[in-house]
Amino acid sequence: MCEENQTQVTEIHLLGFRGLYKYKIPLFIVFLLTYTLILGGNLIIILLVSTMDHLKTPMFFFLKHLSTADVLLTTSVVPMMLDIIFLEEGILPFWGCMLQLYFSGIFGFIQCFIIAVMSFDRYLAVCHPLRYSSLMNPDLLLLLVTGSWSLVTVVLSSEFLVVIQFKFCGLNYIDHFFCDFGPVLKLSTSDVSFLMLQDVFISIMLIFFPFAFIILTYFCIFFTILNISYGKGKAFSTCSSHLTTVCVYYGTLITVYITPSDESSSHINKYRSLLYIVVTPLMNPFIYSLRNNEIKRAMRKVMSRVLQNR
Repeated sequence: MCEENQTQVTEIHLLGFRGLYKYKIPLFIVFLLTYTLILGGNLIIILLVSTMDHLKTPMFFFLKHLSTADVLLTTSVVPMMLDIIFLEEGILPFWGCMLQLYFSGIFGFIQCFIIAVMSFDRYLAVCHPLRYSSLMNPDLLLLLVTGSWSLVTVVLSSEFLVVIQFKFCGLNYIDHFFCDFGPVLKLSTSDVSFLMLQDVFISIMLIFFPFAFIILTYFCIFFTILNISYGKGKAFSTCSSHLTTVCVYYGTLITVYITPSDESSSHINKYRSLLYIVVTPLMNPFIYSLRNNEIKRAMRKVMSRVLQNR
């Protein structure tokens, strides 16, 4: 309960991009087109992997889940962001803000695990090619994906249950375009020190451990490639698209979160967060469509079928 001179927060005001609203029409058009490209590119990958027989491989199975996470993450944030740009402010019910915080966290962190699982797939393909088919069987694929989604959901649910126990009294505005963890926590009038400590451990579990695992697998991959006598280029090309995704995704996370936490950097992080909300989901389809021959071949097949039916 709030004190007598304070009121319980029932809605959250999102200030969005203050100072840029004189450019709101160009901003709205740019982000609307970007969102359309994100949906189109990722949904095409999901459709191709689901329907094309030659794409029913472990790597593309994981890619489909990565594209699904991209679609869910952007959809949980960008439509509201477009509304904020157009109206110059956004208003969410308190529980709507909490749910956006919860689901955007799940859809963002799951990508760490899917990318890590994809690196494990590349490790088996390069370092243990003769055993790859037997090791990467459908049961293991399902276990890796469901285990990743379940672990992230359980861990973030434990944090979410702590957050909703806090008191939110008085201030009800956030200088952001969605309900991100840090800005929401600043509204709480409760002691958040325990949650901050818990968040450090969760970040280590959900970001650092998968990243360390990816580094370890690629160390083994590079060591194996260096020791083979022929086919080095082909072996490395099987990992190039995934390695590009790793660099883009973790580069954005480091840019956003491995920075000082003073007030000015928090304001800058509002714009930096566009990197993983918008830029990374936009780039992933292009990375895999432009650098992957199987995706190109699938797209050519679809286009030829469309033209034949005309």
